[in-house]
Amino acid sequence: MARPALRVDAVLVQAVIAGALSFAHLHDLAAAARQDGWKAWAYPISVDLLLVAAWRRLRSDGASRLAWCWFVIALVASLGANVATAGLLNLDHVPAWLRILVAAWPALAFMGGTLLAHSATDREPDPPAPAAPVTEPDPQPVTETEPEPEPVSAADDTPALPVAEPAPAAPAPAVPVPAALVDHARKVADDHHARTGTPIDTDTLRARLGVPPQLADAIAAQLA
Repeated sequence: MARPALRVDAVLVQAVIAGALSFAHLHDLAAAARQDGWKAWAYPISVDLLLVAAWRRLRSDGASRLAWCWFVIALVASLGANVATAGLLNLDHVPAWLRILVAAWPALAFMGGTLLAHSATDREPDPPAPAAPVTEPDPQPVTETEPEPEPVSAADDTPALPVAEPAPAAPAPAVPVPAALVDHARKVADDHHARTGTPIDTDTLRARLGVPPQLADAIAAQLA
């Protein structure tokens, strides 16, 4: 398998050039502020690392005052070094206030990096999950039983009155059953009959379909 050819990205090349120039300016300014040797090379690394850490915090956790504050501080330090080394300052005689700022930078950068790495982010709490709706069971029909007539004693001379027969109970209203539910119930009944060899009863049908008793009776009546 052939390896892909290395493609040069213009944006990456521009970023490398800009980073090298900014690195050199920060080094020159630190060296002019009497930070000799390896210390002059450590200053640009510290500024760039703080700038990257603040930008990463902005990208990962969103906009926050802490991240924006340290991003602006690191950006001002980088731009200030670029401008200061452009001939506006005499690098042979750096002002005292600039030497103080350069000397105080390590402590400032350490504090900024620590806050960016270990401070907790303020995030909105997750909304509570919606509660599941509570389904009330269908009320069972209440059948009223009429009291039985008292037996008439034979010793009683009062002629017995004819006992009125109880009126027949009104038929329960028919429960409408969707045609799709009837078809599904018929498939369930056929499957039960094929597996067990016996017709499905109403309780098993109700358990398989998960419907109320009245609806199960209506479906069983249509399947009969």
